[in-house]
Amino acid sequence: MPSTDRYAIYFAPAEDTTLWQFGINWLGRDPVTGQALSQPGVSVLTAGQLAAATESPRNYGFHATLKPPFHLADGFSPDDIRAAITDFSGGFPAFEAPPVSVQRIGRFQAFALTGPSPEMQGLAADCVTVFDRFRAPPSEAELAKRRARGLSERQESYLQQWGYPYVMEEFRFHMTMLGSTSDEAIHAAVTGYIAPRAAHFAEQPLAVDAICLYRQETTKAPFLLVERFPFRL
Repeated sequence: MPSTDRYAIYFAPAEDTTLWQFGINWLGRDPVTGQALSQPGVSVLTAGQLAAATESPRNYGFHATLKPPFHLADGFSPDDIRAAITDFSGGFPAFEAPPVSVQRIGRFQAFALTGPSPEMQGLAADCVTVFDRFRAPPSEAELAKRRARGLSERQESYLQQWGYPYVMEEFRFHMTMLGSTSDEAIHAAVTGYIAPRAAHFAEQPLAVDAICLYRQETTKAPFLLVERFPFRL
């Protein structure tokens, strides 16, 4: 049987960067320590409204997905995947991606790249393929959840092949700051708060010098950052 906990391979800014500090304080949780953090006050939103609107990204931890969450396949241990990530990251060159800005992505808001990045697309594709042997097949319930929003034919093909529909050319780098909502008042309030305070992030390239292993102990537990694996400089 596959493990009950889940793992994911994410990009996360280094912990000493202002982007990391901005992200974790906005979401209200530090994925390294698991500590709850006080979220900022946002005009026209109560603390409860902001907490509810950011509940999902807070649970996953501030990050950009490279290899989506998965249960370990039979025969593999956490040490196995840690060893594989160490080997991969040690040979992968660090690079700079375009700057990020807060952007509307459908019903979400996220920090997304301000321009194309073949290096980021390549990193995401490599993470999907290289580490796929560690992934247990998704359950029917997990597949149904992915299909609930409607998938294109290509996305359905990727779901069946890789366990997730938004990979390869369907991948878009993003660090979610607002969970799914159609409430335009919430979107306006969030944009009004984040945009002026995060404008400086769009002025400098995004350093991509490591990938991170995150772990979720149970389906109701938050993801925690297990280890950061530096790239070759």
